[in-house]
Amino acid sequence: MEKFFSLPAEKQSTVIDAALKAFSANGYKKASASDIAKAAGISKAMVFHYFGSKKALYLYLVEFCGTMFITEINEKFDNTVTDFFDRIRMASQIEIALMKKHPAIVSFLAGISFEKDEEIKEDLQTILASHESFRDKVAFDNLDTFKFKEHVDPKLVMKMLYWMGEGYAAEMANQPEVDYDAFSKEMDECLDLLRNNFYREEYV
Repeated sequence: MEKFFSLPAEKQSTVIDAALKAFSANGYKKASASDIAKAAGISKAMVFHYFGSKKALYLYLVEFCGTMFITEINEKFDNTVTDFFDRIRMASQIEIALMKKHPAIVSFLAGISFEKDEEIKEDLQTILASHESFRDKVAFDNLDTFKFKEHVDPKLVMKMLYWMGEGYAAEMANQPEVDYDAFSKEMDECLDLLRNNFYREEYV
């Protein structure tokens, strides 16, 4: 990986985007180093020179996407906000802004959720578990849980939002062009609907 990181930032981005698109289109098993190399404008040998193996490249991309989101959240998230839905809305807006900058991430992340190849399955689960821990930290640290109706479990609500996010990502991945503003508006409407149903009346 040192040789890859020694490349100019623009060249790194070209290789990363090419790999994201290849894995998104074909999945882990069918994506080839040749396709990645061709799209990135390098030789197949250089793909292995930089990353060692297709598996190492794929897992690097998973870490890369997760790290980008975590970095953006850490830099821009306001931890003084204590309302659950306001926190989710804020995190979603940060993530959408990042997706606008790197559109290939959307379809790649959508594919991760359905990736079952045994060669990467265990490593992938480990990485995703660490990201899930961060997601829960963002949602629940300093949270005003008293706003929820009795018997409403905030963690179950968070799981519902995660499933909804996966569905949105899969839907966007199948579109030739994503309307992020429309996606953001629908997300806001969904969050308002959940707030109205899960919060006590005085907090709606």
